[in-house]
Amino acid sequence: MDNDRVKVLLERIGRQDQAAFRELYTAFSRRVHAYVLNMLKDSARAEEVLVDTMYEVWRAPARFRGESQFSTWLIGVARNKALMVYRGRRADEVHDDLDDIAETTPSDSPDAFAQVAAKQRTQGVRACMDKLSDEHRECMHLVFYEGYSLAEVAEVQNCPENTVKTRLFHARQKIKACLARLVQREGGALPEGAV
Repeated sequence: MDNDRVKVLLERIGRQDQAAFRELYTAFSRRVHAYVLNMLKDSARAEEVLVDTMYEVWRAPARFRGESQFSTWLIGVARNKALMVYRGRRADEVHDDLDDIAETTPSDSPDAFAQVAAKQRTQGVRACMDKLSDEHRECMHLVFYEGYSLAEVAEVQNCPENTVKTRLFHARQKIKACLARLVQREGGALPEGAV
């Protein structure tokens, strides 16, 4: 949805138009939820942050001034709310890295092994992502999963674009090293050009 349409909806929301709010919510809620879930690793808390973020839009739609894409601004609002939730967690609630993968397959079909291997690779990437710092993980998620430009990530993370480039470079190096260790443990080799 482009900013022109968003501005029209925000004006209507300012007049308490629920249909406009529903349209905006439908257009952006999945992306915000996915982003926050990636940060918090807790579906219930991610849903709470989504609701709080969208309530901010309902309560004060004029806060969006149109200086960036609405989705970038909205992710920034969600990020601030998620960071407040994250900082409020108790130490015993922080998730440990996923070390063991237990997998069962209901089928003895020839492609069952390929399915298990693909799932293990996905879980390996996820485990390596979880080992990154919050800033690096957030940067990787925004660029590779959300498709944000470096400038948009810089706006969300409130830092210079060169800092985003550096974070992205270091995150990729750490992911590559982590995946290489996982593959080595399994007796394989990391494909050329991976990550």
